[in-house]
Amino acid sequence: MKEFTVKAAGETLRVALSGEIDAENADEFFAAFEEAYAPAPCDVEFICGALEFIDSTALGTFVKISKRVKADGHGLRLTGLMPRLKKLFVICALDKVMEIEA
Repeated sequence: MKEFTVKAAGETLRVALSGEIDAENADEFFAAFEEAYAPAPCDVEFICGALEFIDSTALGTFVKISKRVKADGHGLRLTGLMPRLKKLFVICALDKVMEIEA
């Protein structure tokens, strides 16, 4: 993950992702998310247009984040996923548990 940009806009925490999220940096990704989210839980949008690669560890991290957000009564959305990355979420049926927009 080369970049993690957080913008609060109204009731939604918007997080712009770029580069790669994998086994090497998934814990860092989750920690950065928690730092931004925990003080004021709200809906979360991951803006993924510049996200180039994810592995199974990253998919697991998104599931963990989804469970955290839903336990607080909020929603999670991923936007701008490249088709090949969106396909990973669909193959794993994660499009059934989180909102995914191309």
